[in-house]
Amino acid sequence: MYNSLPYERAAKDGMERLPKIIASTVVRSAHQGESHGGVYMIDLHTEAVEQVIRYDEPSISWEGRGGPRGLRGIAFHEDEIYLAASDEIFVYSKDFRFVRSIHNEYLSHCHETHLAGDTLYVTSTGRDSVLEYDLRTRSFVKGYHVWFRGPKRQLKAMGFRVRGPRRGRDVVGLRKAVGSLAPMPRLEAFDPNSDEGPPVSSNTCHLNCVSYEGGILTVSGTRCAHLLTISGSKLASYARIPYGTHNARPFGEGVLINDTSSNRVSYLGRDGESVSFPIKHYDEGNLLNSHLPQDHARQAFGRGLCDLGEGLIAGGSSPATVSVYDLGTSQTLKTINLTMDVRSTIHGLEVWPF
Repeated sequence: MYNSLPYERAAKDGMERLPKIIASTVVRSAHQGESHGGVYMIDLHTEAVEQVIRYDEPSISWEGRGGPRGLRGIAFHEDEIYLAASDEIFVYSKDFRFVRSIHNEYLSHCHETHLAGDTLYVTSTGRDSVLEYDLRTRSFVKGYHVWFRGPKRQLKAMGFRVRGPRRGRDVVGLRKAVGSLAPMPRLEAFDPNSDEGPPVSSNTCHLNCVSYEGGILTVSGTRCAHLLTISGSKLASYARIPYGTHNARPFGEGVLINDTSSNRVSYLGRDGESVSFPIKHYDEGNLLNSHLPQDHARQAFGRGLCDLGEGLIAGGSSPATVSVYDLGTSQTLKTINLTMDVRSTIHGLEVWPF
């Protein structure tokens, strides 16, 4: 059940001063030898932008570390910064010096992260999993495998025929068509230090987001029609969300999402109290690499959300752009563009805490 906005209204003129945020970017369709993204400090008030980590800097060997996957989820703990890469977590000091990296067999195509106390939650998209990492003991302590069993068989049971060279895209379309049935995935806990976890290339849900608030662990993926809660061995629906969603999270008692398929950022509320913002769209003639197929790179691809407080949120999109939205007035307050290369998109967004 969606509830109303978790505040009466935003400040009349917004916050007195918008904060600094840190953003990671991914360059889709990048070739070997090219930059695959980076990390940027963005002052939302002055609109000053500084690149603080370069994906091609010589201090790190990127070969074999996910190729074009770029840098994604961001978390802060004490004086350190944690950045999700493809199959490991990079740790930096707060002045952006590389410190160490964290490995685990079940880290595969990592996306978003979330810090709760001394626990770092990491989505392992390529393994349909979420891993818990204890920052005090520097060890992985638990894993959750969330997956669909035989999605094609589910659709066939509903009377659909799934075949042809565009099968993957057709499956997504058919799931939208039968959205009212919205199958629930399965859940199984596993030991991330054992060899009994999920298999390689288990990617049925495309899990890309995790959060932990008020004792509730939630996860979501682009192939799920629910924001899911994990409690012990039980998996339940917190809320219905559109397919193709990124960054879904509880917000107040409703949900905040990047409705990527619809090119919008939305707060889903109860009794019509929803708020939705169109993602910034540029003149095609001003874009770089706009000739690429849209399944490789397209503009207005929404990913990355950050709560700024007082009813303001920041959202990311491609070509690498950060927009500030006012939920109280339903207005887009500003947009800050980093590049007009449509291959470059924002991924992680967090308020700078230092």
